[in-house]
Amino acid sequence: MVDSTYITEKTEQQLLTLTEALASGILNEAEDMLHSLHPAEIAHLLESLPADDRLSIWPLISKALEAEVLINLGDEIRHGLIKDMSPQQLVKVAENLEVDDSADFVQSLPDTIIDQVLHSLDSQHRKLLESVLSFPENSAGGMMNTDTITVRPEVSLDVVLRYLRLRGEIPKQTDHLIVIDRDSHYLGVLPLSQLLINEPEKFVLDIMDNKVTAIPSDMEDNKIAMMFQDLDLISAPVVDGNNMLLGRITVDDVVDVIRDEADHSVLSRAGLTDEDLFAPVLPSARRRAIWLGINLLTAFLASWVVSNFEDTLERVVTVAILMNVVASMGGIAGSQTITLVIRSMALGQLSRSNRWWVFNKEVMVGLFNGIIWAAVVAGIASLWFNDLSVGLVIAAALIINLIFAAASGVAIPIILKKLHIDPAIAGSVILTTITDIVGLLAFLGLATVFLL
Repeated sequence: MVDSTYITEKTEQQLLTLTEALASGILNEAEDMLHSLHPAEIAHLLESLPADDRLSIWPLISKALEAEVLINLGDEIRHGLIKDMSPQQLVKVAENLEVDDSADFVQSLPDTIIDQVLHSLDSQHRKLLESVLSFPENSAGGMMNTDTITVRPEVSLDVVLRYLRLRGEIPKQTDHLIVIDRDSHYLGVLPLSQLLINEPEKFVLDIMDNKVTAIPSDMEDNKIAMMFQDLDLISAPVVDGNNMLLGRITVDDVVDVIRDEADHSVLSRAGLTDEDLFAPVLPSARRRAIWLGINLLTAFLASWVVSNFEDTLERVVTVAILMNVVASMGGIAGSQTITLVIRSMALGQLSRSNRWWVFNKEVMVGLFNGIIWAAVVAGIASLWFNDLSVGLVIAAALIINLIFAAASGVAIPIILKKLHIDPAIAGSVILTTITDIVGLLAFLGLATVFLL
């Protein structure tokens, strides 16, 4: 395993070299360093620099590496670098990428120049690219590469080996050849390991594996990632509805999907989307303002609920001291449930057949935890204020809120998904509002009835 401390120190040293070169105006050392790095490493360095410094460093990058560097950058940073590039330069970038990466790159271009770039490509490259672009970006068809090596079942292994030698090279991440019939229907795969260890006189049909399931072109990327993980795949063929071979997906494409999902999961907890750390102040503020505004509205809603119990708060001071306990406990319990449910939805584990079981189970968990912590809180409150009735009221409110939080934690993501709203982004805000309001209503309502 690579030492992450070493990687961090190495990156810091590289960043220091770049910043010192920019400050001194002597860029030779920085240029030499960039030429020795992998495109992904260069992309990481660019993402760690302010926007103006990126523009100064970009001309130092070898033309041969530009395409690979651009495809490894986040969308926002890539847009900042390509906005001043000519259509001819963009065409050259697209031509130097594999078809799947080229499709991702073209899709990230402004709509005004996509057609111009496509029409400037050679006919073969354009045809392959358009076949990928015809599918949704997050589908198997949109992820696939067309660099497949196909063989027929009736040929001998000797013919296959001679064919591979004539090709001179095979595509990256090739662990098997794809077997098709004369009409390009998918039949199975020929693992390279079997090709090498079997007698040349044998036929492909004799040793091919016809149990490897091809990926439908409309399968979503997160399901593809799970399939690769569950089956330990390196690559997999992609077919259309008629079982015609279209291309293949490789594990490096799946790693990108997993990373994007992880980034989305982390950012969505704060209501954020992918954002450049060094983006200008105004665009960053604008993106974050929406969720801050929504949160402000929910805070006012909770405050309005409290204002309806003004008389109770004035006459029973202990209520004002303890009311945040109920709301806070409900928020934590609900966030635990909603996180579990959203993860289960992403993994395809939650379905119509089991969601009621999950709902009932989470409600019982909420009830169980509610009873346990209600007893703890009731004891503390009773001793603190020397009043058993205060302890019983907060205990009852806590049980109600934890049950409601658990139920909401299951229901909210399911409802949001039906409405085609991302539960990971919107779910937490809605859940917090519900648990705050229910917790305050339960506690203040019970206090009004039993403590006044």
